[in-house]
Amino acid sequence: MQDNKRQKIMLVDDNMTSLTMGKNILKEHYEVYALPSTAKLFDFLKRVKPDLILMDIEMPGMNGYEAVTILKSDSQHADIPVIFVTAKNSESDEFDGLALGAIDYVTKPFSSALLLKRIENQLLIQKQKARLQDFNDNLLKIVEEKTKQIFGFQNSIINTVADLVEFRDNSTGWHITRTQKYFQAMAEQLIKDDIYTDELLSWDIDVASHSAQLHDVGKISISDMILHKPGKLTPEEFEIMKTHVDKGVEAIERMEIAGHFADFLNHAKIIAGTHHEKWNGSGYPQGLSGESIPLEGRIMAVADVYDALISVRPYKKAFPAEEAIRIIVEDSGVHFDPLLIDTFKKLTDEFARIAKEYGNFA
Repeated sequence: MQDNKRQKIMLVDDNMTSLTMGKNILKEHYEVYALPSTAKLFDFLKRVKPDLILMDIEMPGMNGYEAVTILKSDSQHADIPVIFVTAKNSESDEFDGLALGAIDYVTKPFSSALLLKRIENQLLIQKQKARLQDFNDNLLKIVEEKTKQIFGFQNSIINTVADLVEFRDNSTGWHITRTQKYFQAMAEQLIKDDIYTDELLSWDIDVASHSAQLHDVGKISISDMILHKPGKLTPEEFEIMKTHVDKGVEAIERMEIAGHFADFLNHAKIIAGTHHEKWNGSGYPQGLSGESIPLEGRIMAVADVYDALISVRPYKKAFPAEEAIRIIVEDSGVHFDPLLIDTFKKLTDEFARIAKEYGNFA
């Protein structure tokens, strides 16, 4: 059992005298594999990973320089420290060995004490590097766990707010969840198709799609008489309904005062404030047009309208999915960004799947 715990060293030298001498020096302190060629070295590496390799340079067949080059190019073996032990003692020889990835260079003839000390120092360095790597890995895990906790806390708050919106506007059912899913599906497809890629890659798509849950948060401020009216709104009532956009932006801005979740709330504010803008400039509240409408708002417009069309509302029956698709496609370049409609057409089956999973749709 004690031998199994000892650190392993592979000694590679074609000179049997040097090989025997080296093994005798090392065997009291380490588990030693005495190998007469680099071919034997690579054969043993298939079964045993050493803590350190001592290697001669000038050997028949593959020399030490060639062997260390192969070792350092292999991810399985690149981290194994290599010390060259050789009769070559010029400064250029030493430089060449270190440049290829060796960590030290010991010239023959060498003293037992010097060789052992060099090995001890290098193994200590490797142990310290391993400890530092473990520390970094653990620190990364801690940061990731804290980030997950914060993200989970953030989502629980947003889900609660979204639930309040749906409770007020109970005719919408799972509208918030579905539109969030549509939004994410479109963003991911756009990246696959290399459309608006630079902007999308600057987002955290998960954060942006979760923030879509707040797109109608301003409806909390709209009276039940208008929100639940079983019929078409009058022009005056529609003007009041339109204020939910600005009210939503104001609500999110109040959340921003706390200084937390900046990226999340920034996406949420943009989506809430611009998802009723239209590509031709006839939307509200700002009358933005074309790419002056933020991409988040343009994506959400497609998701929001599709879900509204296939859903029952106090003032309308649900449209079949095929009819909703036709209406949206015909509004390409009018209500919607034409590039987004090209993407939407690829995702109609996915939208139908989402609608079925999160609502009573055929």
